[in-house]
Amino acid sequence: MTSFIQTQVHGSVAEIVLDRPKALNALDLGMIRDMRAALTAWRDDDAITAVLVTSSSERAFCAGGDIKSVRQAALDRDTNSIHAFFSTEYALDALIANYPKPYVALVDGHAMGGGLGVSVHGSVRVVTERAALAMPETAIGFFPDIGASWFLPRLTGATGMYLGLTGARVSGADAVFAGLATHFVPSGDLEALATDIRGAGSRADLDAALARHTAPAPESELEKQLPEIDRVFGSGTVTDMLARLTADDEWTKQTREALSTLAPSSLWITAELVRRGADQTLEQCLELELALGAEVTRNADFIEGVRAVLVDKDRNPSWNPPSIDDIDAEAIEALFAEITAAV
Repeated sequence: MTSFIQTQVHGSVAEIVLDRPKALNALDLGMIRDMRAALTAWRDDDAITAVLVTSSSERAFCAGGDIKSVRQAALDRDTNSIHAFFSTEYALDALIANYPKPYVALVDGHAMGGGLGVSVHGSVRVVTERAALAMPETAIGFFPDIGASWFLPRLTGATGMYLGLTGARVSGADAVFAGLATHFVPSGDLEALATDIRGAGSRADLDAALARHTAPAPESELEKQLPEIDRVFGSGTVTDMLARLTADDEWTKQTREALSTLAPSSLWITAELVRRGADQTLEQCLELELALGAEVTRNADFIEGVRAVLVDKDRNPSWNPPSIDDIDAEAIEALFAEITAAV
């Protein structure tokens, strides 16, 4: 079978190149397994001192997981395939988060959903002015996963709740401000940085390469909006948050529209998941997400959401229930209680 990742070793630095450009490097199960195998081998190889992750696509680092295949498995009632996909992906995310060597992801272009799983969990996350990061799962009747319930509540202020609920895309500058990224490098300097990293013989060489190419991030729109984000998303239910969006500016209009049109059940589930994640370890978050995913992928909203966004692409999903006002909060609480008792 064709592998959609390339692996190379440059002296003591190993590199993974995400190489599925026609799909914007969307992660299928084979890619996830190949990445995990390579990282496991290099973790235990004393000759390897760091790992670099790059993309062969000019448009994207990684557009997420291959969620269309998960939808098809849900339609086929193939729960084993769904579990295999998510459990393998989450194991990769945990491996990256606990990697004992520098793991450097160069994000230039789109990084969505699962693309954050293979970047944000790494120790060094480089973004450019071309970077666009998001967790857009509530648009497809799902919820932010890949450990997002762990990293979202640990972002600056209430930005994690805001990003998780609305799926808003953020720039490279925003990513640095919020804590999704560690370094900003101009896109034109990224290949020179990659070349220097490939030639790094030690952690000191790696740090020196990053210092040479890192630049001050541009002004962050997210930072300017933070007081309002904290006011709206800092507490309460999704209904409470929507009720606070009363201003007439463009950000408020866009945010109100998002909360009014995205999958209502997904919004309530996401809000509860992010709140719980603030007090849990990454491993606990991944375990909860895996159990929750098994339930949510059986829901008609997931089938419908993926259809509307990724299959038919009409962007006109029909949610059930259709409005956040119709959500049964007690049913959401019961769902979490049942899952928490089982994991």
